[in-house]
Amino acid sequence: MASKASPPPAGIYVPVPTFWAKEGTSNYDPVSPPLDLETQTEHSLFLVKGGIKGLVILGSTGEAIFTTTKERTELISSQRKALDDAGYKDRPIIAGTATQQIDDTLQIIEESKAAGAEYAMVLGPGYFAPATSQNGIQLWFEAVANKSVLPVMIYHYPGVTNNLYISPATFEKLAAHPNIVGTKLSHGIIDDQTLIAASPRIDHDHFYVFTGMGQNLLPVLAIGGVAAIDGLAGIFPRIVVRLFTMFNDSAAKGITQKDMQAMRDLQFRICEGEKLVAAFGVVGIKEAIARLWGMGSRTGGRLPLAGGFQEGEKEWNKWAETFQGLKELEEKFKSEGKES
Repeated sequence: MASKASPPPAGIYVPVPTFWAKEGTSNYDPVSPPLDLETQTEHSLFLVKGGIKGLVILGSTGEAIFTTTKERTELISSQRKALDDAGYKDRPIIAGTATQQIDDTLQIIEESKAAGAEYAMVLGPGYFAPATSQNGIQLWFEAVANKSVLPVMIYHYPGVTNNLYISPATFEKLAAHPNIVGTKLSHGIIDDQTLIAASPRIDHDHFYVFTGMGQNLLPVLAIGGVAAIDGLAGIFPRIVVRLFTMFNDSAAKGITQKDMQAMRDLQFRICEGEKLVAAFGVVGIKEAIARLWGMGSRTGGRLPLAGGFQEGEKEWNKWAETFQGLKELEEKFKSEGKES
């Protein structure tokens, strides 16, 4: 039997946005603005200094479907070099794939490895979701994992895969594959997450369950999930890392009522911020990063996401108080120096 690949280290990961050149720069193109690797690196270092365990590059938040092969390679290789040069060689890069065809997926994984990625996060094939059986899903992922040059994580995000559903029973079968090492569950079906993260039929030392929603972090940790791959952590890394650390530290010594209340309070604050991420996705994340930390542009992504908030200041004003409070909490945690 083939030896089992190891999952990525436990911790909070960020599905990073891809930063494009700003309006007014010499190389700006309103249809396909080029990569802004300087800002990309600034943001990557901001995250790892805040305790983020690793980066997911070219996931949904990274606008993977809007990038060229050349840009994918540039993006991954530049950030691998930036992390290494800054002394963060231990922070893995997980490369997203968003194709439907098995050979194309394998090629993207191979190119991602050559560029410096350590894991592949493979989005489910959702084009024919209504007609796709659980057996078909299982065979598709197994075909990818059999030939993948990187350990595979299953990316289950019904919101971008035509509501493709992967059942807990299918996850149990896929988790047994030696080259499938985990999943990112980007949905709020807590009972399904429990049936995967707490399943006695899964080797949880080999197969890690990450929630893709920071608003579910505390309950997912409680049912056996490992951590989160979370968009809000791309804005407030220390806040999300702090909840992860609080849970694991208190679980190790015995969770008290005081510990539980502190974790609930922090989860509540995270949930307030996650409402923006849930409502606007990468557009909201970029808006917040630009406004709060001065990185990147508020004009959103590539077409059709370009333009940022449609109602501009009016929309941001709905969130300003919550996000200013979260910024102050992030800065408080930074001053304590526990997560860097």
